[in-house]
Amino acid sequence: MMVMIPRLLALNSALYNGRKAMSHGVAVLGVGMTRFGKMPERTPEDLGHEAIRAAIRDAGIDRRKIQAAFVGSVYLPFGIGQRILKDLGLTGIPVINVENSCASGGTAMREAYAWIKAELCDVALALGVESLSRSLSSGMIPLDLDDLAAAMGLVMPAAYALAARRHMEEYGTTPEQFALVTVKSRSNACHNPYAYFHQELSLNEVLASRMIADPITKYQCTVNADGAAAAILGSEKAARQYTARPVSIVASAMGSGKLRDRICALEDTAARIAHEAYEAAGIGPEDIDVCELHDAFSVAQVLYCESLGLCPKGEGGRYTQAGHFDINGEKVAVNTSGGLLSRGHPLGATGIAQLAELVWQLRGEAAGRQVDQCKVALQHNSGGGVFDIQTNACVIQILTH
Repeated sequence: MMVMIPRLLALNSALYNGRKAMSHGVAVLGVGMTRFGKMPERTPEDLGHEAIRAAIRDAGIDRRKIQAAFVGSVYLPFGIGQRILKDLGLTGIPVINVENSCASGGTAMREAYAWIKAELCDVALALGVESLSRSLSSGMIPLDLDDLAAAMGLVMPAAYALAARRHMEEYGTTPEQFALVTVKSRSNACHNPYAYFHQELSLNEVLASRMIADPITKYQCTVNADGAAAAILGSEKAARQYTARPVSIVASAMGSGKLRDRICALEDTAARIAHEAYEAAGIGPEDIDVCELHDAFSVAQVLYCESLGLCPKGEGGRYTQAGHFDINGEKVAVNTSGGLLSRGHPLGATGIAQLAELVWQLRGEAAGRQVDQCKVALQHNSGGGVFDIQTNACVIQILTH
């Protein structure tokens, strides 16, 4: 008990300072999203409208109070933000369309945060939307053949498989430990009404699914999806005016990857950006109660848990196997929504869907998957595709309530 008291005092002090800093800070006033899945019959405009309307209702705000909008997508037509917003009467305001690979949604949210932080506006909308069923001619994300690695056939599953093999060699991680990430993911998604999948999978079913890139099997890869998610962000003044339950963004950090010398080099961009976020929030990884991270593949969750400091280096597989990342596990609840693996991955919408889950957790509104005594949350949204660098973009935010 005596060991815990200094850490709790430090955490309370950091959270107090974070709330105090909200006089110049940013809050989430409301969130909303569609269910994720394959919905070729629905247009991007239809999906965006549903998410935005839900966020506006959740914030309890008049749409005319929104002063700027940031819209993240990857494969949708130019001017997609304007196309969606015009039908909701949100015209005449600055509309900024954002493409930043799989971190497009997180980047849109980061831009909304930055505008409010800089006092360019009091209330901003961040929207992420994607309709991969309509945008892609096949189930595969197309490669940029001007990239040498891609031209040689190095698709994302292969890149993550190389990282998994190296982790197995250096730390003794097993294929079963990677596969357990999916087992946990599917179990959590069963309690998320917005998730793509609502069927649990056993360890044997995950391991027996078709091999994609050894040791990664089919059920250890995220599935392309359609969907949208939206968030209304505001200044502290706006938060006091419009909502009695704001969630504070006490830290927001973003960066891109540095040049790497090996394709299978393990990720450290997340560690670098997480360090910035922890420093800004005045807390450490041991203080995180719930985390939504970018698990495009099962191995990604193992690697990112280590990079974010949620477990020691090399221990991600063993911590997963021990149940430390389960809902109400002994350490931190990871991807209570089901994550990319089971909630689905409409590229531009993923980052804001992560935020929505964390807001619901912090408010105590995540029925069936609620983390006990949830006070501090971390969001990690990553996007890759340029194989010469570790990642195209990494957005990390820390939230409190």
